[in-house]
Amino acid sequence: MPSLSERVAAARQVETADSVTRSDAMSELRGRLHFKVVEELGPSLYDRGISDAELRLRVLEMLEWAVDQEQGIPLSSADRRALLNEIASDVLGYGPIDPLLNDPDITEVMANGPYDVYFEKSGRILKSDIRFVDETHLRRIIDKIVGQIGRRVDEATPMVDARLPDGSRVNAIIAPLAIGGPFLTIRKFAVDPYQEADLINFGTLTQRVADFLRACVRGRLNILISGGTGSGKTTTLNVISSYIPGDERIITVEDAAELQLHQEHVLTLESRPANIEGQGAVAIRDLVKNTLRMRPDRIVVGEVRDAAALDMLQAMNTGHDGSLTTVHSNGPRDTLSRIETMVLMAGYDLPVRAIREQVASAVDLIVHVSRLKDGTRRITHITEVEGMEGEIITLQDLFLFDFGMGVDDEGKYLGRLKATGIRPTFSEELANQGIRLPADLFDPEPFSRGSR
Repeated sequence: MPSLSERVAAARQVETADSVTRSDAMSELRGRLHFKVVEELGPSLYDRGISDAELRLRVLEMLEWAVDQEQGIPLSSADRRALLNEIASDVLGYGPIDPLLNDPDITEVMANGPYDVYFEKSGRILKSDIRFVDETHLRRIIDKIVGQIGRRVDEATPMVDARLPDGSRVNAIIAPLAIGGPFLTIRKFAVDPYQEADLINFGTLTQRVADFLRACVRGRLNILISGGTGSGKTTTLNVISSYIPGDERIITVEDAAELQLHQEHVLTLESRPANIEGQGAVAIRDLVKNTLRMRPDRIVVGEVRDAAALDMLQAMNTGHDGSLTTVHSNGPRDTLSRIETMVLMAGYDLPVRAIREQVASAVDLIVHVSRLKDGTRRITHITEVEGMEGEIITLQDLFLFDFGMGVDDEGKYLGRLKATGIRPTFSEELANQGIRLPADLFDPEPFSRGSR
């Protein structure tokens, strides 16, 4: 006769088996119900003429009907309600990650497979207790996201870079490239974009620096915004672009349209990837070339990451002053090296000195943004590109972040941008345009020991 411990163990095995069987059955039921709703409602799910409340009511009514048709899985009223809400979120929104996407304080959502979902809040990455049911569930959400903009992700095209209707940037990668995936990353797009006052409150820049950058934009200087991934380059570009006068014709070029300019005369261009046959791709470089035929007053490129750098430099050097763009780099000097490398990617056998002369002639100012260890995004360098000295492009820092001021009890940096005391060589050029920089704008500020 089995002992008590053996009987308990056997009972637990049966209970576990029953639990797994029910879980599998619920997963199958969820999939069937989801399919039925999509099949029945079809195009009405994407009908902009139907309000969100009315559409949700239709979906819930359809789900109630579909559940009543199912047999074999007894559901309590609580289980039934939870199941209906869960499937409705899948059909109408983005499933279990909807609460994260709706939280205004969360800036990024990362699904490392179906069971590990992380999010970024206040500059820090945290793990969520949210889970997808399985890989199929996550794939269904990915397919819905990319399907809304006419894209697809499958074995032939296992990577996709897209955006949600609100402009949030989406990257998805599936098997066989993603081991343990699928992987989904969503960088949220602020419905109400940050303004100058917000960046000042965050400590990203100071009022003195904001006034200086406004004068530089009005004076039609060519400005590069550099920084690492997630450092806040696009946000900074959006704020600096807001300084462009409202009577100018602005053309923006981006991989995924993120900039929100409120001037009246703005044209937005977005690149296009190749289709499944490998045809029809339109690169940033093609769009930058095309903007030159569209009579722009300003060209704003979301990010230069390839041979488009050559065309951007050509535009800056051929009368399209006041252009703005961003570049991935670790610092102002590294920004220039990156541009040299990207120009060489164009395939022309240009001497390095010729490239550097083009860069020195085209670029007036580099604004470098960093995400610091405390999670904050700060402008750490504002650097003037002076010109060539021999074979080297000469730079001079106009403003620097004072790291020597230390951190507070919570680990937050106490430093801020400070003027180095150097007056830019282009100040006379700005004065000739009637833009006079205040005499005390560049008064030197003492730096804490070890900060420079």
